[in-house]
Amino acid sequence: MQAPPWKVGELARQTGLSVRTLHYYDEISLLSPSHYTEGGHRLYCTGDIARLQQIKSLRQLGFSLDEIRTSLERSDCSPLEVLQRHIAHVKEQIELQQRLCTRLEAIAQRLRTTESVGVEDFINTIEAMNMLEKYYTPEQLEELQQRRQQLGEERIRAVEAEWPTLIARVRAEMDRGTDPADPTMQQLARRWQELIEEFTGGNPAINKALRTMYWQEPELRTQGGLDPKIFEYVSRAIAAAKPKE
Repeated sequence: MQAPPWKVGELARQTGLSVRTLHYYDEISLLSPSHYTEGGHRLYCTGDIARLQQIKSLRQLGFSLDEIRTSLERSDCSPLEVLQRHIAHVKEQIELQQRLCTRLEAIAQRLRTTESVGVEDFINTIEAMNMLEKYYTPEQLEELQQRRQQLGEERIRAVEAEWPTLIARVRAEMDRGTDPADPTMQQLARRWQELIEEFTGGNPAINKALRTMYWQEPELRTQGGLDPKIFEYVSRAIAAAKPKE
């Protein structure tokens, strides 16, 4: 491998980034080359490549380009700090994958020993796992697991059995044209919130992740008998119950 400085094409080949991306980073003053040739070609030195590594690390941590530029402009932002944050993130992802592997092995064992478990059950379970891990952080999943243990399987089954009836009652009120502020609907909205908080423990971040998951996963809403109209209707009822500021 040729040692830096590198022209933009060489840097693109070595890193797997496109020339267009590197040009764009330069345009927005996120990563500008330290030197130029007499002909005006960009030349990237070792320090530029170190900054590029920080940019890639922060991108994997979920930062926007504007946030990365602001972060790197801080005098107290060091390459070591960025690497440590990236390492922590990678370890978190490894732990997540290990937990997923454990769950899949448990399903495999169940398939080996239980004839009643079919391929459809296997696929649905994997989809559910992926869905949870898409919308919840590892910490939130751990909190949900602890919450499940606190509630116990009997209470969980009771709540699961109550949801279809509650959804049907809400739908009936919606179809009747009942005002969301009506006492009947207010009572149903309160029960709706109680069941959700029993699942989330009242954690607002988990509540938000739950709402996002249901909004963005149509199949999940369909399986639960939900649709956007019911969501909107219940949300209006909940909002009507909040004191005006």
